Parts: sequence; structure tokens; C-alpha cells
Amino acid sequence: MRVHELAKKLGTTNKDLLARLKEVGAEVRTASNSVTPEQEEKVRLLYEEEARAAANPPAPAAVAEAPPAEPEPPAPPPEPTPPEEEPPTEPEEPAGPIIVKSTVAVKDLAEYLSIKPNQLIAQLMAKNIFASINEKIDFKVAKEIAEKYGVVLEQEKKGAEKKAPPPPPPEPEKVVKELKDSEEDLLPRPPVVTFLGHVDHGKTSLLDKVRRAHVVDSEHGGITQHIGAYTVSYNDNKITFIDTPGHAAFTAMRARGANLTDIAVIIIAADDGIMPQTREAIQHARAANVSIMVAVNKIDLPAANVDRVKQQLQQEGLSPEDWGGDTIVCPVSAVSGEGIDNLLEMILLQAEVMELKANPKGPAQGFVVEARLEPGMGPTANVLVKRGTVKVGDAMVCGPYWGRIKALISDTGTKVRTAGPSLAVKCLGLNNVPEAGAEFVVVPNDREARTIAEERIAGQRIEKLGTTRRPTTLDDLLRQTDVTEKKELHAVVKADVQGSLEAIIHSLSEIQSEKVKLNFVLTGVGNITENDVVLASASNAIVLGFNVAREAGANRAAKREGVEIRLYNIIYEMVDDIRQAMTGLLKPVAREQIIGHAEVRQTFDIGKTGRIAGCMVSDGRVTSRCRARLTRGGDIVYEGGISSLKRFQNDAAEVREGQECGIRLDKHADYEVGDEIEFFEVQQVAQEL
Repeated sequence: MRVHELAKKLGTTNKDLLARLKEVGAEVRTASNSVTPEQEEKVRLLYEEEARAAANPPAPAAVAEAPPAEPEPPAPPPEPTPPEEEPPTEPEEPAGPIIVKSTVAVKDLAEYLSIKPNQLIAQLMAKNIFASINEKIDFKVAKEIAEKYGVVLEQEKKGAEKKAPPPPPPEPEKVVKELKDSEEDLLPRPPVVTFLGHVDHGKTSLLDKVRRAHVVDSEHGGITQHIGAYTVSYNDNKITFIDTPGHAAFTAMRARGANLTDIAVIIIAADDGIMPQTREAIQHARAANVSIMVAVNKIDLPAANVDRVKQQLQQEGLSPEDWGGDTIVCPVSAVSGEGIDNLLEMILLQAEVMELKANPKGPAQGFVVEARLEPGMGPTANVLVKRGTVKVGDAMVCGPYWGRIKALISDTGTKVRTAGPSLAVKCLGLNNVPEAGAEFVVVPNDREARTIAEERIAGQRIEKLGTTRRPTTLDDLLRQTDVTEKKELHAVVKADVQGSLEAIIHSLSEIQSEKVKLNFVLTGVGNITENDVVLASASNAIVLGFNVAREAGANRAAKREGVEIRLYNIIYEMVDDIRQAMTGLLKPVAREQIIGHAEVRQTFDIGKTGRIAGCMVSDGRVTSRCRARLTRGGDIVYEGGISSLKRFQNDAAEVREGQECGIRLDKHADYEVGDEIEFFEVQQVAQEL
């Protein structure tokens, strides 16, 4: 008997039963593992003992009855006390001026003025100043705009003490508020499953058998040409399937931020085994960080070899569950229907272990699976609901488009009134066709939906004018990495043959470092394709090629997405470049090198320009470009640069030990006889892996 079957029989959860089985010495890892009759009897006795202990709680200790006490006379009511007068509140002092530097960023100025950045950018454009949200503008322009809003800006004076910046104004409300659900409102939802795999391995045929419909007959050439979402029922449980034309669409939607899938089922033909596109599908699923299952299709063919497929899976790091691993592998046949029920049962079991929940109440939110312009219907969008319930008549915002839902059509073609979490429906009523992967949200009314859509259109127009694309070249990746985070370098590697690829991966993996991690998003054989570039853009990676070429679609995609492609013919050059790139991710360490000391022997006033310290260099040397640290009685009084260094009446580049000199420190004039000045240079030392 399997763990999940025993859990249903005992009326407990899979997690609790797994923990109890481990207490009695059973070696089980997942809910689909089997238990022996002895283990079943032990855990059953354990639950029965707990039930008996709960049914017979220990009796509470008897308490001796005390004689009733005589009732006390009622206390007189307390005299009412006059209410205390609250001290008068002092009127708040008006906020002082905002201190800024000679330039101020557009985003910061918008916060000071409590307006949206796109409104400020529009005013700047009216003045023929084209600046993006992160660019800085001159103080005079900022002051002129601030006066219109009654805000006083003052330029920071050099040498003055820096005042604490005023607290930033509250951020403007987001266009669409993020809804938070309480634990009481969360209910179990159906899992969303995506079929991925090599072409002609039976993805759509298998889904067709599950749905007991004829999806394949309507496709051109028997190959899936579009993305579809379908919901099926099995044992009073619902499962939503997303059938994609390949892993490229899976990653393209993920690149737009659409996290649609809970479980990715890799479809592998039992006669072909793992193919190059199968490996890419596995790597795409891993990059999306979703749960992975495997369905070995076409087991009815004479050349089928399920054990060979399991052996290949183990080489790919997906160890089958019946071989002691964690990956669920289900042999199936899309022709005869063998193993289909077991596959659906394993999907529901995996979903139960993942504890998928959502709030069916409130306004709906979700993602667009596909959208098109249909004759007689207008713009239609196949949407997948992630939370809430979408209803006919709701006002919807989807990307920069909006509309009121006129009709909802299920995957079977029937009209429905509502659709809850994890269900896919076709929506009619938008004013334009959104792109796949766009997020939709239901808002209270049409006016708010129109306002949100117009603001998004204006924001997109401003972004096109001033913003830059997300950096995906190697140099940009080096610049954008955060110092506080552990460094990671993501790479897509393509080689001419499998032997070269294995040698490259082995050589690159030998670059050991505790500070930088090299992550292979995708490794494969063949030319660099458009799919590789899309995956690199979604994963913020670079593309490395060894003895391969770039296809025409890859070049266009690389220019469009801003992804860098590097080609090599010598493996050592690739390894050296990656080692240098990993080293470049580490910020150099600043180290001080003491070069000399000097003692202040006398001070000289030179009028309005300040004072000069007459010094004797006690050891080392002093240069005009070094930095200085003035100490008095063991305490540091000043640290900064040297404004001038003179030897007698002439400027000096360097003064050595035993020589006299005049020193004027930058923005400092407080010298006393006996002060000691320490001179040092700051060197940037590159870190090592």
C-alpha cells in the first residue's frame, strides 16, 4: 500500500503520515512510496494510542469545598472625578526648505513634489528637456518647477554641514493595489500543469487522450501552432493543462513575468529517449523553478525501452522515484490510454504535497495565456485565473488595455458566468488584443479601468523615450551586480559536438570559487538559436558558443533583447574569459598604504585663503596627490586630501624625510603646533576567486 492511500484510510495528511512512518523506522521519502504490512500495523497502533489518550483525559484534582463567605457590604460608588484638561497642542512648524545638490534626479524631485514621475517628465518635455526617470536635471530648472507646487529648494553649500534630508513624502499609490489574503480565506486550488518535450513525442496527443477530445485533428500538420489551456476532471478533482508549442513559448511568457505553471511534465518517447530538445525543456523547467515530473510516452511501440529512458534521466540529474530518487516517472501510452489514470493520480498527489491554495473571493487576478482578434467576437483573451473569481460584467484591466467582460467561454466552448482560481476561460470585451503573459486584474468600475489603462499607455510612451533596456551584456552584468549579494554568473553554452560540450562544462566547472558561482542555464549542441537568446534574456545570462554559428533569428533576437553572444574556437580562451568575468564580478578591495608622517612646527595665516601648517617630515615622504589624516592628542581631527604642498615658495610634487614644507589641507584650517599628520595612499586591490 502506498503512503497517500494509507493516509486517506487513516484520515490524516501525507506530511503527518510521512513523519510518523519515519518514527517507526520506515524509510519513505515521498507520498507515492510503498509501506510494508508491518510498518502499516505499527503506524496504525501509534494513531490508535493517540486517539485513546485524547478520548480519556486525566481527571482534574478534587478541590476542597470552602465554606461560603459572608457577603461584604457594597462599596459606595466612587466620586466622579473631573476630566483632566488636555494640554493645548502647539501648532506644527512649517516644513523647512529641502536641501539638494547642484543636480537632482527626476525620481527624487517627483517625490519631493508629491507628484507622479510621468507628470514631472511631461512638464520637462514642455521646457524642451527630455530626461528619463533616473536622469538628473539642473538645480535652476528643479527650483523653477518646485516653486509652482509651493516647495522651496535650496542648493547645498560646499563646506557646510550636511543637514539630515527631510523625510520623503509618501509614495503615490500604485495603479493596482497588491491584494493580500489571510490564511482563513485560502482554499485548495487545482494544479496548473504544462507539457514540455521534444517535437513529435506526443505532447498534444497525450493531452488529447486526457481530455477525450480531438485537439490534434484541428491543428495544421498535426503540430501545435498556438498555446491552449484546458481543464479536466479526475476523481472529482480538477487539473488545468497548458499545451504549448514548445519550451520557447514557456520561457518567453516567463520572461514577461507570467508565472503560470505549478508542475512541468516532461514528455519523452520510449522509443527515442531523451533528445536535444528534451534536455532544453528540462533546463527551461529548472530555470523556472517549478516541480518536474516525467511521462514516458509510446510504451505500446515494439522499440519502447522505459529502463533506458530512466537511465538517461538519471544522467540528467532526474533520478526516478522507483530507483531511489525524487522524480515521479509515469509510463503512459497516448494511443491505448495505458498509464493515463496513474499519471493524473500522481499529478494530484504532487499537487497535494505542494499544498496549492488561493483565495476564491474578491476581485480576480491572473495572466493571459493567449490572445487573438477573432471574426465576430473582436479581441479575445484566454486567461488563467490565479486568485479571486472573474465574472461576466466585471471591469478588467489587462496591460495597457481595458474593457467590461461581455462573455466567458470555457475550453469546451460553453458559456459560463464565473471562473475561479486555476481555471482557464476565454474573455470577450477588451478594447484591444493584449500580449501573451500580460497580467490582468479586475477593478471596481469602467472609469477606474480606463484611467489605469491610460496611465499605463503614458508610462510606456515615457519609457520608450528615456529608459534603457535591461542590461544583458557581460560588461553591464559586471556593473549592475549588487555588492551585498553573492555573485552569480549565468551562462547559456552551445557547442558543435557533445564531446566538446562535455569538455567545456568540465573545464568551466573546475573554476572553483566561494565568492562567485557559475550557473549553466542551458547547455546544448548546435547553432545558437532564437530560443537560446530568449532564455538568456529571461534568465539574465550571456550566450557562449564554441565552434558554432549564429542563426539569423538569433541575431535579430540578440539585438532586440540586448543579449551578448560570444563565440570561441579555442576552449582555453573561453575558460580564461569566464574566469576573468567571474573575477570582475568581485568589487576591488580598498587598502591603505602609509607613506609618511609629518609634525606641525608652526602655523601661518595667509589672509582670506586660510592657514598653512609649517611641517617637518619625520619619516617617509609626502606627495601632493596623497591623502592626509590629522591627529591631535591621539584623536583624529581631520581626514581628506591635500590642497597644496610647497617647498619654500614653490609648489612641490614630493617632499622627503628630514625636509621642511608647507601644507594646506583641503577644506581645513585648524592647525596647532604639535599636531601630527599621517599621509597614505588608497589602492584598489583586485579580489581573487
